[in-house]
Amino acid sequence: MCVTCGCSDDGESKVTNLTTGEVNHYHHDASHTHTLPDGTVITHSHSHDEHSEASQIHARMHGTTISLEQEILAKNNLLAAQNRGWFKGRNILALNLMSSPGAGKTTLLTRTINDLKSQISISVIEGDQETTNDAQKIKETGCKVIQINTGTGCHLDASMIEKGLQQLNPPLNSVVMIENVGNLVCPALFDLGEQTKVVILSITEGEDKPIKYPHMFRASQVMILTKIDLLPYVQFDVQKCIEYARQVNPEIQIFQVSATTGAGLKNWYGWLSEKSANLSKLISA
Repeated sequence: MCVTCGCSDDGESKVTNLTTGEVNHYHHDASHTHTLPDGTVITHSHSHDEHSEASQIHARMHGTTISLEQEILAKNNLLAAQNRGWFKGRNILALNLMSSPGAGKTTLLTRTINDLKSQISISVIEGDQETTNDAQKIKETGCKVIQINTGTGCHLDASMIEKGLQQLNPPLNSVVMIENVGNLVCPALFDLGEQTKVVILSITEGEDKPIKYPHMFRASQVMILTKIDLLPYVQFDVQKCIEYARQVNPEIQIFQVSATTGAGLKNWYGWLSEKSANLSKLISA
């Protein structure tokens, strides 16, 4: 579940292997949050077979003050650490690509794969609530891709990535691109085991997004400003956007690109190649 919104309560995720056509379904335990009259927030979970116990919990909650401290993300963080070790053991650079819907993640990803396929082996975990549309686009590049559908969930989590990797089986010494569900809030809260979080911001979204959604930009090591070929046609202050991004994260690295014209891609590709090469050196040292 999400830390605050509980969007994937009692939900189901689906992992589709675009190569074999195999589809696997995974159920989640139901979790929900209650706010007591004194302001205390309590989160608990139960499976479908635990309704009687849940009813007792509900009965005790109302009109009763219960102090409960819970590390909601503890299980996710443990699985993320396992994923990170899995990547490290195979010398794989894993990037978590995050953005709002329509920012151009898939377009940038397909252009990157096509341009670098002779230099870097790239595999993709594609995250969406429904459909395999984006995974089909990725598949057309010739790279390995797995689609994860989250149902009502608004983000990928470490458990989904673990299951996706079992199907994807990326090669050693490669790059795994995780295209997260389109959302500027929840994906930033969930560690997937990636080495780097990359936030993608389109110039059609407005330059104030970094200060409207500061945790996303604070959690990311890289910001890619996309669709810069549209700058003559929209009102967007690039410098102001960069100032806002560095206001919330002074260390963030920024690339300005157009996946349509190719502008700025050389710098992004250079960073990606260097990051992958540095990981290889670190592992072999």
